[in-house]
Amino acid sequence: MIEIKWDARGLVPTVVQDAHTHQVLMVAYMNAEALRLTKETGEAHFWSRSREELWHKGATSGNIQRVVEIRVDCDEDTLLLLVEPDGPACHTGEVSCFYRTVEGEHV
Repeated sequence: MIEIKWDARGLVPTVVQDAHTHQVLMVAYMNAEALRLTKETGEAHFWSRSREELWHKGATSGNIQRVVEIRVDCDEDTLLLLVEPDGPACHTGEVSCFYRTVEGEHV
């Protein structure tokens, strides 16, 4: 039986990966309600730490993420969402939030 280990704020880090290309798209946080909504709707929902509210990925941009599978790591303290993205994941318009190297260069 899987028992997710939520942090002190009731959150779990969530890695979002393209189900087909395997590119890592973003990292966000989920609380129990975001996970429930994601399972119910089949689309990614997260908890915004800055706004302190639930958000449906793509609600404003249209760049929703259809969830193919939800996985949990061996320590049960991180989730992995395999998704079919409908547009870029990053608010900058980049496909992935991981489009720069540590040196600052665009990949």
